[in-house]
Amino acid sequence: MPNPGPDESSQSAAPKVSIVVPVYNPGPYLERCISSVLAQTMPPGELEAIFVDDGSTDGSGARLDALAADHPHIRVIHEENSGWGGKPRNVGIEAARGEFVLFLDHDDRLGPEAAERLHARAIQDGSDVILGRTIGHGRLVGSSRGWYTRGPVTFEESPGLIAHLRPHKLVRRQFLLDTGIRFPEGRRRLEDHAFVLEAYFRAHAISVVGDYACYHQIARADRGNAGAQHWEPAYYYGYVREDIQIIERFTEPGPFRNRLLARLVRWEMLSRLSGTRLFLSASPERRRAMVDAVRPILEEHVPLEVDAGLAPGVRVLAALTRADRLDLLETFGGAAAAVRCRARVRSLVRGAAVTST
Repeated sequence: MPNPGPDESSQSAAPKVSIVVPVYNPGPYLERCISSVLAQTMPPGELEAIFVDDGSTDGSGARLDALAADHPHIRVIHEENSGWGGKPRNVGIEAARGEFVLFLDHDDRLGPEAAERLHARAIQDGSDVILGRTIGHGRLVGSSRGWYTRGPVTFEESPGLIAHLRPHKLVRRQFLLDTGIRFPEGRRRLEDHAFVLEAYFRAHAISVVGDYACYHQIARADRGNAGAQHWEPAYYYGYVREDIQIIERFTEPGPFRNRLLARLVRWEMLSRLSGTRLFLSASPERRRAMVDAVRPILEEHVPLEVDAGLAPGVRVLAALTRADRLDLLETFGGAAAAVRCRARVRSLVRGAAVTST
């Protein structure tokens, strides 16, 4: 049941931004998330935070209730455990009163100016989806080259946005209400991909705040991040296939579609069959299951011209996977893992400053 806080009735004006935080057993990691919400430079009257407790059993629910009792702009909703982040985010969307919704995970944190800067860019550009520069602390968050300020653009004008499919974005709430875009619910992988891909395709305009570290994605020492959980190949790659089907639904065959597919092929499919510990340390049976899950997706959904646009090493992985040569994938992966390189900086050109906190 919602805990509205003591003075919600006095807040007559709708806030500019609603921060939605799904919460399930974060333990001590919740505190830095809470601190980053309280530290936002956007005034409480213009900001609300909705923590959706997804059946936590570690005392987080009581901690959040106490927080809401002390801060009128914070609300808590308690739900039965749904098993993943999709449903609590959807509950937060429905409960939000803000013009925009900003998604934050319970073990991450926002930069202090995140809500204020993202909202300002949204108003300036009239955009439906706004990305903020993301910094990984022990976690990969995509290429840093994509984090430059731009907008308004469409997805077709800026297909490199597909490198950023995590949900931690500012989204216009009316856009979500009009389109009906929601997160898939239940215990499943890549629910954020499905949500973000459709939002990218259907958005009137998209913007990026690249000159400020809006979002800090943090690896937990206990490996409790949702993405670090054990996965089965057929299960995981089935959701990659869903990503591709969304792309097929919104595009025609051609360069735009191929560029989007190339990114999924490189990062969501073949990177797991390369010379990484994930592949090389797996049992022979698991390596076989990985190839058996990826190969039909390549054959059924990815034209050969996509392979031609991949980097040379990735093209080799694609060809070996299409040919069902697990033996050569293992040989190639072992050789790749043995490669060592050293880089030396000869000169440094100072570019646009990025403020991080």
